[in-house]
Amino acid sequence: MAFIKKTDDTIEKLRILANDSKYDLACACATRADEHRRRSASNKWIYPVITPGGGRTYLFKTLLSNKCVNDCIYCPLRAVSNTPRCSLTPEALAKAFLSYVALGKVSGLFLSSAVDAGPDASMERINRTALLLRRQQFRGYIHLKIIPGASEAAIRQSLALASAVSLNIEAPGENNFKRLCTSKDYTRDVLRPIRLISSLTAPGTGLQRVKHTTQFVVGAAQETDREIIDYSWKLYKEMQLDRVYFSAYQRVGGLEAQEDSRPGNGDLLTREHRLYQVDFLIRKYGFKAQEIPLDAHGNLSLKVDPKEAWARKHPEFFPVNVNTADKFRLLRVPGVGQVLADRIIQFRQNTKIRAMRDIGPANKLLQKAGNYIVF
Repeated sequence: MAFIKKTDDTIEKLRILANDSKYDLACACATRADEHRRRSASNKWIYPVITPGGGRTYLFKTLLSNKCVNDCIYCPLRAVSNTPRCSLTPEALAKAFLSYVALGKVSGLFLSSAVDAGPDASMERINRTALLLRRQQFRGYIHLKIIPGASEAAIRQSLALASAVSLNIEAPGENNFKRLCTSKDYTRDVLRPIRLISSLTAPGTGLQRVKHTTQFVVGAAQETDREIIDYSWKLYKEMQLDRVYFSAYQRVGGLEAQEDSRPGNGDLLTREHRLYQVDFLIRKYGFKAQEIPLDAHGNLSLKVDPKEAWARKHPEFFPVNVNTADKFRLLRVPGVGQVLADRIIQFRQNTKIRAMRDIGPANKLLQKAGNYIVF
């Protein structure tokens, strides 16, 4: 049985709530060390993010409350779990956050909450926290989580206050979602507000500055990678989301009956990483969802990255001549990313590329690319 923390100590509550926010691991996968989330010296989760203007900031991430009425079986904070429960008032959290800003420890906020009294009651407290910060002349980055089932009025207020918002879609499609949660309606509580946010932040609305993202829990519903990839593609194409994130299911939820049939934690983390690679191929490299190589079960290879898997299936595309190929063809070469493609194009404007050493210092990516290019 869950128990409520009686302490009025803001720091102790913040320790519990910031620690419980770790179960939302969006942005966990990165290509550079400085892009990974990390713990601060005070045991809080600090997240590096790219701001809408292209700069970098560090977010302090916490919940307002971990008291929840929902039954999402992948979530350690679901209603029936035995975990210490507590909440902070918007006033207490705003004051604590501003003290961290004043000390130079963080420059932005990632704020969410469990649902302790209904969607709009939780949204009122989230929005009030952001409003207090804006009234204190905080002009920095604020990411607000939208609670499933939130009203249009609550969502509009969040958009007026936030730099970015997100509502986690959790699973690709209603059938998969029903395996995870019975207390929320997929169409009404998840898809409706996501569509609403997309329409309210469309170009020309005045709110296009607000970034809109979502997240899948990978592996909790036994969904295939094909389902996640196809659904992500639809979100980008039809709702113009800025980013789709993926969080490997942390096996501390309520799916114990299926324990023997599900992948281990290591496999799930690799799977998360592969989905991020696919997301990058779709967003940045011009790949379409139907081009991504999958096995007979509709899943990505855990051993080979999806770009190299595509290259192996399409020998007719290679080798690529680095002295004549356009950027589209260069970006199909395993080991060649946007930075290297731009470097190749710039270099060859002045002289012919004759060897790998002309492109850059030897590393694993260049060695991989060497198998697919000619000079």
